[in-house]
Amino acid sequence: MSESPAATPAAEPQAPGGIRHDTRPGESVAVVLPPVIGDSLFCMLIAHNLLRNGRRVTVFGDHVYGLRQWFPQVEIRPALDTAQAPRVLAGFDAAALKAWPAIAELERALPRIINLDRVQYLSPKKAMADRFMDYCTLNLGLPDVIRDNGLRPAPDAGVHRVHRQRLVLHPGASTPDKRWLPEKFLRLALALRERGFDPQFVIAPAEMPHWEHLHSHGLAQVNFSSLNDLAGWIYQSGWFIGNDSGIGHLASNLAVPTLSLFMRKGSARSWRPCFGPGMTVIAGNWVPVGKLRERWWKQLMSVERVLRAFEQLRSEEPAASGLHSPSPGPAGHPLPQAGEGKRLR
Repeated sequence: MSESPAATPAAEPQAPGGIRHDTRPGESVAVVLPPVIGDSLFCMLIAHNLLRNGRRVTVFGDHVYGLRQWFPQVEIRPALDTAQAPRVLAGFDAAALKAWPAIAELERALPRIINLDRVQYLSPKKAMADRFMDYCTLNLGLPDVIRDNGLRPAPDAGVHRVHRQRLVLHPGASTPDKRWLPEKFLRLALALRERGFDPQFVIAPAEMPHWEHLHSHGLAQVNFSSLNDLAGWIYQSGWFIGNDSGIGHLASNLAVPTLSLFMRKGSARSWRPCFGPGMTVIAGNWVPVGKLRERWWKQLMSVERVLRAFEQLRSEEPAASGLHSPSPGPAGHPLPQAGEGKRLR
Protein backbone atom coordinates (compact mmCIF):
# COMPACT_ATOMS: atom_id res chain seq x y z
CA MET A 1 0.00 0.00 0.00
CA SER A 2 1.57 3.27 -1.06
CA GLU A 3 1.93 6.08 1.38
CA SER A 4 -0.17 9.19 0.94
CA PRO A 5 1.84 12.19 -0.15
CA ALA A 6 2.69 14.58 2.63
CA ALA A 7 0.40 17.54 2.87
CA THR A 8 1.90 20.71 1.50
CA PRO A 9 2.15 23.34 4.22
CA ALA A 10 0.01 26.40 3.65
CA ALA A 11 2.00 29.25 2.20
CA GLU A 12 2.44 32.28 4.35
CA PRO A 13 0.84 35.50 3.06
CA GLN A 14 3.22 37.26 0.72
CA ALA A 15 3.95 40.95 0.73
CA PRO A 16 2.55 42.61 -2.41
CA GLY A 17 5.38 42.85 -4.90
CA GLY A 18 7.60 40.84 -2.53
CA ILE A 19 8.57 44.01 -0.67
CA ARG A 20 9.07 43.38 3.04
CA HIS A 21 10.25 45.94 5.55
CA ASP A 22 10.53 43.93 8.73
CA THR A 23 11.44 45.86 11.83
CA ARG A 24 12.28 44.40 15.21
CA PRO A 25 10.87 45.26 18.63
CA GLY A 26 12.92 48.01 20.20
CA GLU A 27 13.99 49.53 16.88
CA SER A 28 13.37 53.22 16.25
CA VAL A 29 11.09 54.10 13.34
CA ALA A 30 10.30 57.57 11.98
CA VAL A 31 6.90 58.00 10.32
CA VAL A 32 6.85 61.05 8.04
CA LEU A 33 3.31 62.18 7.21
CA PRO A 34 2.00 63.83 4.04
CA PRO A 35 0.76 67.47 4.07
CA VAL A 36 -2.94 66.49 4.02
CA ILE A 37 -5.23 65.59 6.91
CA GLY A 38 -6.92 62.42 5.66
CA ASP A 39 -3.76 60.61 4.60
CA SER A 40 -2.04 61.73 7.80
CA LEU A 41 -4.75 60.03 9.87
CA PHE A 42 -4.40 56.86 7.78
CA CYS A 43 -0.63 56.90 8.23
CA MET A 44 -1.16 57.09 11.97
CA LEU A 45 -2.52 53.53 11.64
CA ILE A 46 1.03 52.58 10.67
CA ALA A 47 2.54 54.58 13.53
CA HIS A 48 0.18 53.22 16.19
CA ASN A 49 0.50 49.59 15.11
CA LEU A 50 4.29 49.88 15.03
CA LEU A 51 4.12 51.33 18.54
CA ARG A 52 1.83 48.67 19.95
CA ASN A 53 4.12 45.99 18.48
CA GLY A 54 7.09 47.26 20.44
CA ARG A 55 8.77 49.72 18.07
CA ARG A 56 9.92 53.15 19.22
CA VAL A 57 8.02 55.56 16.98
CA THR A 58 8.47 59.24 16.24
CA VAL A 59 5.99 60.99 13.93
CA PHE A 60 6.75 64.05 11.78
CA GLY A 61 3.86 66.09 10.34
CA ASP A 62 2.25 69.47 10.85
CA HIS A 63 -1.40 68.38 10.85
CA VAL A 64 -0.94 65.68 13.47
CA TYR A 65 1.45 67.93 15.40
CA GLY A 66 -1.51 70.32 15.66
CA LEU A 67 -3.52 67.36 17.03
CA ARG A 68 -0.78 66.07 19.32
CA GLN A 69 -3.00 66.35 22.42
CA TRP A 70 -5.25 63.75 20.75
CA PHE A 71 -2.35 61.30 20.22
CA PRO A 72 -0.87 60.98 23.72
CA GLN A 73 0.99 57.70 23.23
CA VAL A 74 3.45 58.72 20.52
CA GLU A 75 6.09 61.43 20.12
CA ILE A 76 5.05 63.92 17.43
CA ARG A 77 7.24 66.61 15.90
CA PRO A 78 6.62 69.28 13.23
CA ALA A 79 7.07 68.36 9.57
CA LEU A 80 10.53 67.86 8.13
CA ASP A 81 11.75 69.78 5.10
CA THR A 82 13.66 68.11 2.31
CA ALA A 83 16.96 69.69 3.34
CA GLN A 84 16.95 68.42 6.92
CA ALA A 85 15.31 65.04 6.31
CA PRO A 86 18.44 62.98 5.43
CA ARG A 87 20.29 64.14 8.53
CA VAL A 88 17.32 63.67 10.89
CA LEU A 89 16.17 60.33 9.49
CA ALA A 90 19.70 58.91 9.60
CA GLY A 91 19.24 58.80 13.38
CA PHE A 92 16.49 56.15 13.09
CA ASP A 93 16.72 52.44 12.33
CA ALA A 94 14.03 52.86 9.65
CA ALA A 95 11.84 55.61 8.19
CA ALA A 96 8.37 55.33 6.62
CA LEU A 97 7.25 58.20 4.40
CA LYS A 98 4.17 59.05 2.32
CA ALA A 99 3.97 61.62 -0.49
CA TRP A 100 7.59 62.64 0.07
CA PRO A 101 8.78 64.75 -2.89
CA ALA A 102 12.33 63.34 -2.96
CA ILE A 103 11.77 59.71 -1.96
CA ALA A 104 14.23 58.33 -4.55
CA GLU A 105 17.04 60.47 -3.14
CA LEU A 106 16.30 59.26 0.38
CA GLU A 107 16.24 55.63 -0.77
CA ARG A 108 19.71 56.11 -2.22
CA ALA A 109 21.03 57.93 0.84
CA LEU A 110 19.55 55.81 3.64
CA PRO A 111 19.42 52.01 3.97
CA ARG A 112 15.89 51.41 5.33
CA ILE A 113 13.31 53.66 3.69
CA ILE A 114 9.68 52.47 3.62
CA ASN A 115 7.70 54.07 0.80
CA LEU A 116 4.09 54.26 1.98
CA ASP A 117 2.89 55.50 -1.42
CA ARG A 118 2.64 51.81 -2.32
CA VAL A 119 -0.17 51.26 0.19
CA GLN A 120 -2.88 52.75 -2.02
CA TYR A 121 -2.22 50.13 -4.71
CA LEU A 122 -2.92 47.20 -2.38
CA SER A 123 -6.27 45.39 -2.15
CA PRO A 124 -8.14 47.73 -4.54
CA LYS A 125 -11.57 46.58 -3.38
CA LYS A 126 -10.87 47.49 0.24
CA ALA A 127 -11.18 50.79 2.07
CA MET A 128 -7.94 52.69 2.46
CA ALA A 129 -7.85 52.08 6.22
CA ASP A 130 -7.96 48.33 5.58
CA ARG A 131 -5.16 48.63 3.02
CA PHE A 132 -2.98 50.29 5.64
CA MET A 133 -3.79 47.42 8.01
CA ASP A 134 -2.85 44.89 5.32
CA TYR A 135 0.41 46.75 4.80
CA CYS A 136 1.17 46.50 8.51
CA THR A 137 0.67 42.74 8.41
CA LEU A 138 2.08 41.75 5.01
CA ASN A 139 4.78 44.34 4.38
CA LEU A 140 5.86 45.36 7.88
CA GLY A 141 5.47 41.90 9.38
CA LEU A 142 3.58 43.06 12.47
CA PRO A 143 1.83 40.17 14.25
CA ASP A 144 -0.88 42.14 16.07
CA VAL A 145 -2.67 44.74 13.93
CA ILE A 146 -5.90 46.60 14.69
CA ARG A 147 -7.85 49.42 13.03
CA ASP A 148 -6.79 52.05 15.55
CA ASN A 149 -4.54 55.02 14.85
CA GLY A 150 -4.13 56.00 18.48
CA LEU A 151 -6.45 59.01 18.57
CA ARG A 152 -7.87 59.55 22.07
CA PRO A 153 -9.88 62.39 23.65
CA ALA A 154 -7.71 65.42 24.37
CA PRO A 155 -7.53 66.40 28.06
CA ASP A 156 -9.85 69.38 27.46
CA ALA A 157 -12.09 67.68 24.89
CA GLY A 158 -15.21 67.91 27.01
CA VAL A 159 -18.20 65.59 26.58
CA HIS A 160 -18.46 63.58 23.38
CA ARG A 161 -21.43 64.65 21.22
CA VAL A 162 -22.87 66.76 24.03
CA HIS A 163 -24.50 69.02 21.41
CA ARG A 164 -26.55 66.22 19.87
CA GLN A 165 -28.56 68.46 17.55
CA ARG A 166 -25.55 70.39 16.27
CA LEU A 167 -24.86 69.16 12.77
CA VAL A 168 -21.57 70.06 11.12
CA LEU A 169 -21.80 70.86 7.41
CA HIS A 170 -18.50 70.94 5.54
CA PRO A 171 -18.87 72.13 1.92
CA GLY A 172 -15.13 72.29 1.25
CA ALA A 173 -12.81 69.77 -0.40
CA SER A 174 -9.28 69.66 -1.74
CA THR A 175 -10.39 70.15 -5.36
CA PRO A 176 -13.48 71.79 -6.94
CA ASP A 177 -14.64 68.54 -8.59
CA LYS A 178 -15.29 67.05 -5.14
CA ARG A 179 -17.53 69.91 -3.94
CA TRP A 180 -21.31 69.49 -4.04
CA LEU A 181 -23.16 72.60 -5.22
CA PRO A 182 -23.29 75.45 -2.63
CA GLU A 183 -26.98 76.11 -3.27
CA LYS A 184 -27.75 72.48 -2.44
CA PHE A 185 -25.80 72.69 0.81
CA LEU A 186 -27.92 75.74 1.65
CA ARG A 187 -31.17 73.92 0.90
CA LEU A 188 -29.94 70.94 2.94
CA ALA A 189 -29.17 73.19 5.92
CA LEU A 190 -32.61 74.81 5.81
CA ALA A 191 -34.32 71.41 5.60
CA LEU A 192 -32.30 70.10 8.53
CA ARG A 193 -33.16 73.16 10.60
CA GLU A 194 -36.84 72.54 9.91
CA ARG A 195 -36.33 69.06 11.35
CA GLY A 196 -35.01 70.44 14.61
CA PHE A 197 -31.25 70.35 14.00
CA ASP A 198 -28.74 73.15 14.42
CA PRO A 199 -26.75 73.06 11.15
CA GLN A 200 -23.48 74.99 11.27
CA PHE A 201 -21.05 75.40 8.39
CA VAL A 202 -17.32 74.87 8.83
CA ILE A 203 -15.69 77.16 6.28
CA ALA A 204 -11.98 77.62 5.56
CA PRO A 205 -10.91 81.24 6.16
CA ALA A 206 -10.08 81.77 2.47
CA GLU A 207 -13.60 80.66 1.48
CA MET A 208 -15.52 82.74 4.04
CA PRO A 209 -16.37 85.58 1.60
CA HIS A 210 -18.14 83.08 -0.68
CA TRP A 211 -20.50 82.04 2.12
CA GLU A 212 -21.52 85.37 3.61
CA HIS A 213 -25.06 84.83 2.29
CA LEU A 214 -25.58 82.22 5.03
CA HIS A 215 -26.13 85.01 7.56
CA SER A 216 -29.17 86.24 5.66
CA HIS A 217 -30.74 82.82 6.27
CA GLY A 218 -29.82 82.80 9.95
CA LEU A 219 -27.23 80.06 9.45
CA ALA A 220 -23.93 80.02 11.31
CA GLN A 221 -20.54 79.72 9.68
CA VAL A 222 -17.53 79.00 11.85
CA ASN A 223 -13.78 78.74 11.38
CA PHE A 224 -10.99 77.95 13.78
CA SER A 225 -7.44 79.15 14.14
CA SER A 226 -6.14 75.66 14.91
CA LEU A 227 -6.93 72.09 13.95
CA ASN A 228 -6.97 71.24 17.65
CA ASP A 229 -9.84 73.68 18.27
CA LEU A 230 -11.75 72.38 15.26
CA ALA A 231 -11.34 68.80 16.48
CA GLY A 232 -12.69 69.74 19.90
CA TRP A 233 -15.72 71.45 18.37
CA ILE A 234 -16.49 68.51 16.07
CA TYR A 235 -15.97 66.08 18.98
CA GLN A 236 -18.80 67.79 20.89
CA SER A 237 -21.10 67.93 17.83
CA GLY A 238 -23.78 65.36 17.09
CA TRP A 239 -23.39 64.73 13.36
CA PHE A 240 -21.28 65.52 10.30
CA ILE A 241 -22.23 65.84 6.62
CA GLY A 242 -19.63 66.84 4.06
CA ASN A 243 -17.80 66.20 0.83
CA ASP A 244 -14.94 63.76 0.39
CA SER A 245 -12.36 65.61 2.50
CA GLY A 246 -9.81 65.34 5.28
CA ILE A 247 -12.21 66.99 7.74
CA GLY A 248 -14.66 64.16 7.10
CA HIS A 249 -11.97 61.65 8.05
CA LEU A 250 -11.26 63.67 11.18
CA ALA A 251 -14.95 63.62 12.16
CA SER A 252 -15.06 59.86 11.64
CA ASN A 253 -11.87 59.46 13.68
CA LEU A 254 -13.60 61.41 16.46
CA ALA A 255 -16.46 58.86 16.35
CA VAL A 256 -19.00 61.44 15.19
CA PRO A 257 -21.48 59.77 12.77
CA THR A 258 -20.42 60.91 9.31
CA LEU A 259 -22.27 61.17 6.01
CA SER A 260 -19.91 61.66 3.07
CA LEU A 261 -20.82 62.75 -0.47
CA PHE A 262 -18.88 61.11 -3.32
CA MET A 263 -18.94 61.50 -7.06
CA ARG A 264 -18.36 57.81 -7.87
CA LYS A 265 -18.51 54.34 -6.36
CA GLY A 266 -14.79 53.57 -6.66
CA SER A 267 -13.76 56.67 -4.74
CA ALA A 268 -16.31 55.95 -2.03
CA ARG A 269 -15.11 52.36 -1.66
CA SER A 270 -11.49 53.44 -1.31
CA TRP A 271 -11.64 56.75 0.51
CA ARG A 272 -14.76 56.56 2.67
CA PRO A 273 -14.25 57.68 6.27
CA CYS A 274 -14.33 54.45 8.25
CA PHE A 275 -12.85 55.01 11.69
CA GLY A 276 -16.32 55.46 13.21
CA PRO A 277 -19.99 55.06 12.24
CA GLY A 278 -20.82 56.49 8.85
CA MET A 279 -22.28 56.16 5.37
CA THR A 280 -21.54 57.39 1.87
CA VAL A 281 -23.90 58.80 -0.74
CA ILE A 282 -23.25 58.35 -4.46
CA ALA A 283 -25.26 60.17 -7.10
CA GLY A 284 -26.36 58.99 -10.50
CA ASN A 285 -25.44 55.32 -10.20
CA TRP A 286 -28.03 54.68 -12.90
CA VAL A 287 -26.07 56.79 -15.40
CA PRO A 288 -24.25 54.19 -17.56
CA VAL A 289 -21.16 56.21 -18.46
CA GLY A 290 -18.68 56.96 -15.66
CA LYS A 291 -17.42 60.16 -17.22
CA LEU A 292 -20.96 61.54 -17.36
CA ARG A 293 -21.47 60.72 -13.67
CA GLU A 294 -18.23 62.48 -12.76
CA ARG A 295 -19.22 65.56 -14.76
CA TRP A 296 -22.80 65.82 -13.54
CA TRP A 297 -22.74 64.24 -10.08
CA LYS A 298 -23.31 67.57 -8.33
CA GLN A 299 -26.52 68.11 -10.28
CA LEU A 300 -27.60 64.46 -10.04
CA MET A 301 -27.25 64.27 -6.25
CA SER A 302 -30.44 65.76 -4.87
CA VAL A 303 -31.02 67.28 -1.46
CA GLU A 304 -33.77 64.71 -0.91
CA ARG A 305 -31.31 61.86 -1.52
CA VAL A 306 -28.92 63.27 1.08
CA LEU A 307 -31.74 63.74 3.58
CA ARG A 308 -32.84 60.12 3.12
CA ALA A 309 -29.29 58.95 3.69
CA PHE A 310 -29.05 61.04 6.84
CA GLU A 311 -32.28 59.54 8.18
CA GLN A 312 -30.88 56.07 7.49
CA LEU A 313 -27.66 56.97 9.30
CA ARG A 314 -29.68 58.19 12.29
CA SER A 315 -31.75 55.01 12.35
CA GLU A 316 -28.62 52.85 12.41
CA GLU A 317 -26.76 54.88 15.02
CA PRO A 318 -25.01 52.60 17.52
CA ALA A 319 -26.57 52.50 20.98
CA ALA A 320 -23.26 53.62 22.48
CA SER A 321 -20.45 55.43 20.73
CA GLY A 322 -17.44 57.44 21.68
CA LEU A 323 -13.70 57.44 21.84
CA HIS A 324 -11.78 55.42 24.34
CA SER A 325 -10.04 57.27 27.12
CA PRO A 326 -6.25 57.47 26.97
CA SER A 327 -4.64 54.28 28.22
CA PRO A 328 -1.28 54.10 29.99
CA GLY A 329 0.24 51.47 27.71
CA PRO A 330 0.97 51.53 23.99
CA ALA A 331 -1.67 49.00 23.01
CA GLY A 332 -4.74 51.13 23.67
CA HIS A 333 -8.07 49.94 22.30
CA PRO A 334 -9.60 50.08 18.84
CA LEU A 335 -11.96 52.88 17.94
CA PRO A 336 -15.53 52.06 16.90
CA GLN A 337 -15.48 50.51 13.44
CA ALA A 338 -17.77 51.07 10.48
CA GLY A 339 -17.34 47.55 9.15
CA GLU A 340 -17.60 47.42 5.39
CA GLY A 341 -19.40 50.74 5.35
CA LYS A 342 -22.82 51.40 3.87
CA ARG A 343 -23.76 53.22 0.72
CA LEU A 344 -26.99 54.81 -0.45
CA ARG A 345 -27.39 54.55 -4.19
